[in-house]
Amino acid sequence: MKNYAEQQELLLSQIPNKCFKDQDFSGCDLRGIDLRAVDLSGINLIGADLQDANLCGAILTRANLSGANLMHASLREANLYEACLREANLIDADLTQANLCGSSLLRAQLTDSNLWGASLCDADLSEADLSNAILIEASLIETKLVRANLTGAKLCGAILLEANLNQANLTGVDFAWANLTKANLSEANLWETNLIYAKLRDTIMPDGTIEQPQMVIY
Repeated sequence: MKNYAEQQELLLSQIPNKCFKDQDFSGCDLRGIDLRAVDLSGINLIGADLQDANLCGAILTRANLSGANLMHASLREANLYEACLREANLIDADLTQANLCGSSLLRAQLTDSNLWGASLCDADLSEADLSNAILIEASLIETKLVRANLTGAKLCGAILLEANLNQANLTGVDFAWANLTKANLSEANLWETNLIYAKLRDTIMPDGTIEQPQMVIY
């Protein structure tokens, strides 16, 4: 019986010219694999096990990672533009400065993940679990966070222009210096949320009222 490292080597040896674009690795055991800076555009990784994988700087544009296990995986500066990560396990994953614009993370598990400086513009994180996630200085312009769980998350200096946080759980979230201009916080839970120096210009608050321009909450 080959161990999983040997299985990976055998699997990868079958890829001609190491061209991974549009390949099908759905359900494969790729734990701990090193694919740094590799072009994986359009790859099928549905349900694949990528725990502890090194995907730093990898190109995963329009890749399908639905239901994949990316726990503890390193995706620093990876390009996940319009990738599908629905219901993926990204617990404790490192997505520092990753590009996730236009990606689908519906019901994804992102507890304790690091998204410092990541780009999530127009991404769909509806019903995702982002509890205790680090989103400091992240860009979440027009991002969908409907019914998402952000309990204890850090969004200091994050840009949430026109983001949709309807019915989101924002308990204990740190929004210090964040830009929430025109964001939708209707029916959101703001218990113990830190809004010191946050920009609340035309922001829809939980009770449906709209904050007036230049209002700062201390």
